[in-house]
Amino acid sequence: MTKAQGWIIARFVLVIFILISVVWLLGWLFTISYPFWIAAGLVWMFIPLIRLFRRKLKLPNGLAVLTALLIGLGTLIAFFTGIIFLIIIGVRRISTYVPEWIEVSSKQIQLFFNQSILPIWHRITGFTDSLTVEQQETLQGGITQLGSQVAAMFGEMGQGLADALGVLLVTVPSFLIGFLFVFLAFYFIGKDWDTLTTRVKNTVPPSFIKKGTEFRKIFRHRVLGFLRAQLILMGIASIIVFIGLTILRVDYAFNIALFVGIAEILPYLGSGTILIPWLIYLFLSGNVKLGIGIAVVYGVTIAVRQTIEPKILSSSMNLNALAVLLSLFIGFQIFGILGLFIGPFILVILVILKDIGVVKEIGDFIKYGWKEEKEENSK
Repeated sequence: MTKAQGWIIARFVLVIFILISVVWLLGWLFTISYPFWIAAGLVWMFIPLIRLFRRKLKLPNGLAVLTALLIGLGTLIAFFTGIIFLIIIGVRRISTYVPEWIEVSSKQIQLFFNQSILPIWHRITGFTDSLTVEQQETLQGGITQLGSQVAAMFGEMGQGLADALGVLLVTVPSFLIGFLFVFLAFYFIGKDWDTLTTRVKNTVPPSFIKKGTEFRKIFRHRVLGFLRAQLILMGIASIIVFIGLTILRVDYAFNIALFVGIAEILPYLGSGTILIPWLIYLFLSGNVKLGIGIAVVYGVTIAVRQTIEPKILSSSMNLNALAVLLSLFIGFQIFGILGLFIGPFILVILVILKDIGVVKEIGDFIKYGWKEEKEENSK
């Protein structure tokens, strides 16, 4: 190993150590001061609204911040509360029907097994001749019993999920202390936002300010663009499914369409996570007509999505679909349900850092060291 290679390895280890330390430090700081981080993020989101109130409505700075806070947080709380209530209603309604669907499907599969598969197997091997009467009855009714158990388990799970969401809404007041700190921090940070940003600009080196400005612009554009695109795709999928289910006269068409729209956030899978198992069940249970109808609805949804998705997302996101899927899986494994949002969020940050040249600069540092060392090596 040459001296240059040794320095490359040393700088690589140093970069990894610094990155791990920064991530750990940020995580630790967030755990002890999360209301202020949340407040700063909300102020960053609502600062255009605050400036609008100051310039157009001529409101005092403090009143403009307070008005933006009440309007913004009120809208967010109302939106998420409404979504949770819709999910509770949908889960409770669907959980009363899905167990019946599973039982019917298991009986149809058991009937097909007893009438078609088992006689052929018996003629070929004479297997059932060696079984007792009780064992033959268990074999002939095993699938039905399994289906009943799965149906009961699913019904309990669905009811439990709905109850858990209900408890979540009831226990929201227990978070009032944290919410109070977020509220106060939002007001004071928003009130002094311009002063704070000026101090940061005067303290941080210009190169960092430049990168930070580039990051902020690209981040705002891509994240807001991505969220807007996903909402459009989810809304279109929900509308198509709702219209299709209404034509097919399916009960609870709105709730099912809402769940299908939410499922569209998953790349590749999307609406198929709900519609494909459903149409398979319909074919197995003998409801071929409705099964064909659901298949048509699914086909139309996929065709429309494939047509409009490139136009809506465009290439500006610069995100690989496989990378998004991987970020969803890793995020879910590490953070649970919240990881479905944290994983893609981290991926977006990494891609933006690559686009603004930070990743390249880190790579150059690992290869050549500081700029002075790089210039010496080039000579």
